[in-house]
Amino acid sequence: MSLKKTDTEIYKAIQNEIDRQHKNLEMIASENYTSPEVLEAMGSPLTDKYAEGYPGRRYYGGCENVDIVENIAIERAKEIFKCEHVNVQPHSGSQANIASYLALLDIGDKIMGMDLSCGGHLTHGHPLNFSGKYFDIVPYGVDKKSHRIDYEKVREIALKERPDLIVCGASAYPREIDFKKFKEIADECDAYLMADIAHIAGLVAKGLHPDPVPYCDVVTTTTHKTLRGPRGGMIMCKKEYASAIDRSVFPGNQGGPLMHVIAAKAVCFKEVLSEDFKDYAKQVIANCRALAGELKNRGIKLISGGTDNHLVLVDLRPLEITGKKAEAALQAAGIVVNKNSIPYDPAKPLVTSGIRIGTPVLTTRGFKEEGIKTVAGLIARVIKDPSEEIISDVNGKVRELCKKYPHNKGRE
Repeated sequence: MSLKKTDTEIYKAIQNEIDRQHKNLEMIASENYTSPEVLEAMGSPLTDKYAEGYPGRRYYGGCENVDIVENIAIERAKEIFKCEHVNVQPHSGSQANIASYLALLDIGDKIMGMDLSCGGHLTHGHPLNFSGKYFDIVPYGVDKKSHRIDYEKVREIALKERPDLIVCGASAYPREIDFKKFKEIADECDAYLMADIAHIAGLVAKGLHPDPVPYCDVVTTTTHKTLRGPRGGMIMCKKEYASAIDRSVFPGNQGGPLMHVIAAKAVCFKEVLSEDFKDYAKQVIANCRALAGELKNRGIKLISGGTDNHLVLVDLRPLEITGKKAEAALQAAGIVVNKNSIPYDPAKPLVTSGIRIGTPVLTTRGFKEEGIKTVAGLIARVIKDPSEEIISDVNGKVRELCKKYPHNKGRE
């Protein structure tokens, strides 16, 4: 029996999503399209196996095959990132972060992290998140003019506040992060240093962004953004913290691992180890620089003036359109982005004064600089004049681009 016959409602929703992916240009910076092989592992019978514990130390029988899978995933991740210890069990980046915090800290300890409005993540100390509820949070931001991290200001705050742990990494910061400088600051105030590289992991993996591993006590990431793997998380750390990290993941914060997802992570890591992936990661950056350049040529204001990685952050205030309205207009035109706060944003978080645009998915579809410049022109047209006439015309051009750069085969 197929899902088409047994559950028509879910089957229809899945088919509609496949159709949506084929007919729209996905430019949300935190998304990507996995390979058919990653999807195959995700849909495997490994989902049936309960495997609390770790390879060779399970609380259930019958784990001989999933032990092989998890060990392969660990060894491949260690080879990619040249790290001493890896835990591949976190279900998400947020799970990886909470496990890391609780491995190193006690509840109530002080964490210094990038403010959400300046490009940080909810788990870096937002008051409505577990991080803001469990820990004493000291935020740092970006310079109000350059929109870049002011490392001397970060140092000043750290020396005054004396945090127990400093988090570096972001979810909407278009520039490189200097992990060495963060390490110097952390050492000066005797704090742990943790990097969250969820967005840039695929770039770090191929030496296209500064590497946090030599400088940080713990490094966390997701596996589904620039790594182009399944939705999930991972923790890398120095050997001295290995036992504490593993205990914090299980039994500290999770039960049984998702073995089908771990298998998909292993498949993803093999793909990342290839030379083809380095070409892909280089193209992601080249495409994003082309996107930034073309948007600027068309009079669009960018936070920090450009990009070093896979995303740009657009300041919409000169165009007198909100992030919420720009997101809706672009989606109607077939270009999917997300509204996003800009540094020191005067608008509410559900409205925002910006949009975040990324190139990982379009690069997966085969776009190169010229194609990206065409898309940038379409984006500029819509956010400058979100009229029905413009949206309709752009949508027609988007459909043509989707046919020219089809979704990768094997996923239909």
